[in-house]
Amino acid sequence: MALTGCTAPNEASTEKMKRQTWRKRIGFLLKTNTSKSLLRLKKRSYRPTVDDVQQWAQSLDKLLCHEYGKTVFSIFLKSEFCEENIEFWTACEDFRNITSHKALASKAGSIYEEFVRSEAPKEINLDFHTKNTIVQNLHEPTVTIFLAAQGKVYSLMENDSYPRFIYSDLYKEMCAAARGQAR
Repeated sequence: MALTGCTAPNEASTEKMKRQTWRKRIGFLLKTNTSKSLLRLKKRSYRPTVDDVQQWAQSLDKLLCHEYGKTVFSIFLKSEFCEENIEFWTACEDFRNITSHKALASKAGSIYEEFVRSEAPKEINLDFHTKNTIVQNLHEPTVTIFLAAQGKVYSLMENDSYPRFIYSDLYKEMCAAARGQAR
C-alpha cells in the first residue's frame, strides 16, 4: 500500500530535533554562570572544566573515566540509537566489582537477558563465538564472563561512535560551554 501526501523529514529538521533533544538532556551542563549559580557551583561543580572537556578528546578511556563525559557520551549514543553499547559496557564494569557468588550469578543472568541473548531488548552486536562462550559459562559465571564481549563493544565504540562524538555538535557545544561561551 502506497502512502500519499507523506513526505520524509528532511535531514536539516532531523538534525535540529536531535540537537534540541540532547540540549534538553545536558542543559544543566550548558548553563552559563550567574551570580546565584556561582554560589551553588562553589558547593558542587555541575559543569566540566575546559581541561576536562579537552581531555575527553584524547581517548575514549579519559571520556569514560569522567562522570560528566560518560553522561554526555551516553546522551550522544542515545541520539545515534546505539545506547545499548555504553549501557552494556557500564553493566560489565559494575559486574566486575561484585564479590558475592550468588549476586554474580544473578547479575550475569540479567546482563545476558538484557544485552546478549538473541532478540534481547537491548541486544548488542556480538559474533557467534563470543555469545556461545558466554552461554557456556552462565551456569558458573566468573567476573571475566563478559570480558571478551565488553572488549568488542569498547572497540566498536572507540572506532565508530567515539570519533563521531568528538566531531559532533554536542561535543563542540560542550567545549563552548566549558569556556563560558554557551548560547
